[in-house]
Amino acid sequence: MTFKEALSEGTGMLRKAGVPGADYDARALLLFASGMSIEKLAASYGAELPGAAMKQYLHLLQRRMSREPLQYIMGTAPFYGRDFLVQRGVLIPRFDTETLIEAVLPYLKPMMRILDLCTGSGCILLTLLLEGPEGLEGTGSDISEEALYCARKNAEQLHAEAAFVKSDLFESIEGSFDLITANPPYIRSSVIGSLEAEVKEFEPLTALDGSEDGLEFYRRILREAGSHLRDGGRIALEIGFDQGSDVKSIMESEGFRDAAVLKDLAGLDRAVIGVWNYV
Repeated sequence: MTFKEALSEGTGMLRKAGVPGADYDARALLLFASGMSIEKLAASYGAELPGAAMKQYLHLLQRRMSREPLQYIMGTAPFYGRDFLVQRGVLIPRFDTETLIEAVLPYLKPMMRILDLCTGSGCILLTLLLEGPEGLEGTGSDISEEALYCARKNAEQLHAEAAFVKSDLFESIEGSFDLITANPPYIRSSVIGSLEAEVKEFEPLTALDGSEDGLEFYRRILREAGSHLRDGGRIALEIGFDQGSDVKSIMESEGFRDAAVLKDLAGLDRAVIGVWNYV
């Protein structure tokens, strides 16, 4: 079977299984199985696909047909121009979260201390450390051992220095910080069952379920954040598209000022940022 025939066959298999983005995923898996670049693949459509690569390709297609996310199959997910390692048990980085990165980068200054709660793959913290000024100090926390392992591997691969701590939010966190970020669980419990199979069947429930109203983690974080922020420090939280006003109200009720809701490229509410000040 040629590369072109294999690609056509794989696309058809994924479409028949109802996999969204079948064309893209079939090509991505063929590239992954063959070890080719997209440029080399384009020049090799008429060539015979080696038997070992075909066997691997079919195995990967079966995994994707079961609705396992492409990122778990390939072991990486793109975020802010870098590839982050991901694995089962770790939330997959999403482009929407880049809104939070863009929101806080202008405030970073040398020697600032950053705390990233619910760090997952570490994509928020590590991106800020790599994109921000020199001298930043970062700590990421998560309750999941799988997530912390993945975050540490990403820090090693990306040559970023960061500390990672197992903690239920602030439980094991010491000291004060200039910036606290988080992408906490915020999906309403009743909505979990209606999510795409890739999400509800494969991504960790602990990183998705935000309680009955989706706001429990925001209440917990904002209730305690002030005792871990320096005066004038900021907090930036990713939110669901319909949670802007609610999270902003919680933030203001806990003593934060200048709270603002930020929108993503689709024009949807995506983050809330505020300033801590005792005055």
